[in-house]
Parts: sequence; C-alpha cells; structure tokens
Amino acid sequence: MRKNVDTAIRPFGDLLRHWRRQRRYSQLELAVEAGISARHLSFLETGRARPSRDMALRLADRLDVPLRERNHLLLAAGYAPVHPERSLDSPRMRPARDVLDAVLTGHQPNPALVVDRRWDLLLANPAADLLLEGAAPELLRPPVNVLRLALHPHGLAPRLVNLDEVRDHLLQRLAREASYTADTDLADLHRELSRYGAARTSSDGARHDPTHEIALPIRIRDGERVLSFLSTITTFGTALDVVLAELTVEAFYPADAGTAQALRQRSAGSGHLGAGSDAARQP
Repeated sequence: MRKNVDTAIRPFGDLLRHWRRQRRYSQLELAVEAGISARHLSFLETGRARPSRDMALRLADRLDVPLRERNHLLLAAGYAPVHPERSLDSPRMRPARDVLDAVLTGHQPNPALVVDRRWDLLLANPAADLLLEGAAPELLRPPVNVLRLALHPHGLAPRLVNLDEVRDHLLQRLAREASYTADTDLADLHRELSRYGAARTSSDGARHDPTHEIALPIRIRDGERVLSFLSTITTFGTALDVVLAELTVEAFYPADAGTAQALRQRSAGSGHLGAGSDAARQP
C-alpha cells in the first residue's frame, strides 16, 4: 500500500498547507495565483472555511498536485474524486494499452520499458532482456523495481561501465520525483539505493565517450563488448486517469553504430521480430 499523505486522517487544510510548502509558495503568493484573498486561504488551511469543489480543484491545479493526490484533496474536502484509477488491463484502458504495445513493438530491436511511478516494471519488449541478464532471481520477482535492478550489486550494476555516473543521475532523478510527488515510497527507495554506496568507475575511457557532449550515455557490458545507449522518457501528456498519468515509457537508443549493429544481431539471434503482442509483455 502506498504510504504518501493519508487523507483519511489529515483534513483538507493540513493537506493544502503541505502542498503549498512543498511547492514553496507563501500564502500570499498562492492566494494571488488562485484569485482569492490571503485571509481566505488562511481560513482554508486552518479549517475555519470549507472549500467549494471548484476551489479545491483550482488550488490543486495552481500547486500542480499529481492526479492521485488531487483525488485525496477532494476526499479530504468532502467531495468525490474526479480522476478514475483503472488497471492497465481494464477494458476501458485498451486504447492506452494499444498505444503502449505499439511503442514497445516499434522500438525493437532497442530496449524499452513501461514503469509506474514507483519504478515498478509493468511492460517490456524482448530487447529489454538485455537489462535483466545476470540479475539475481530475487530481483526479478514481480514487482520488478527497475531502479533497484539497475543499481543493486547483484543486478545490472556490475555490468555498468560508468556506474558512478549512472548511479548519481538516477539518484538525483529519484530525489526530484520523491520531492515532487511527496511519495514516501519513493523517498524510502532513495534511501535504500543510496546505501549501496559509490562504485569504482571503469578506467576504459568511459568518462571520455564523445556522447557526453550531448547526453549521459549508459554503457553496459554485453559479453566482450560494451554497448552504449541514450535514454528517453515518454508520458501521456493529456492523461486524466491516475494510473495512466503515472506511467513512463523508458526507451533506450544506440549511441553508436556498433551498439546498433549488436542490437540487430541480438534480435535476429533470438528470433524476436518485434511485431505483434509478444513485443510487449508483463514480466
């Protein structure tokens, strides 16, 4: 169960104050943004005034509160949630699932993953097996957390040539997401991964990769060769469903011609053509 802000216990005013401080607004600044008086905002935070449904939504919008937490704010104010939360396997989510399947299939022979807000793996294409090879069985039991898999000493970490750089980047990203969402699950995950400690970066020239001029490459040992990737993140820009809004597609592109050729060879050798429903599956 998620452990972020518990609206069954905390009243609307406490939650509003939490998110205002989280976004580093003063009462006056938020009041101006929302088009109300600072006095009225103060009354909302102390419980002396009850917000209308529209006011609760307006404040959530100005504070850029994630959809899941917007529902929490509405419940705390005495209103029904407005954003549905459906399983990815729900019939109503079929159009979104079709989009995800198309993205994963179309990205073959390059690895691509779909993760939720907690970085748990939901879907992957066959090329993503490259990221799972050699990992300890306990790290591959569902739900597979891709950050834990990446940085754990018994996961992908021993194969990451530039582990120091990748580790620092992922921890910084995780810290930002934990702060933005106020999700204590993410904060706990950050503390756990931070305990793994820094690694010794390989001395094979990883820090002189020309790709560094445009983006941080992810360099992975695959047998005797080193594959180099650039990663991208895709989200649903107009999502109104909580689950859909929290999904992220992480796609890995070859950063050099040698990696592109190696991925084509791996795909041909495995028999995966990157077409049809087999290209997107739950682990």
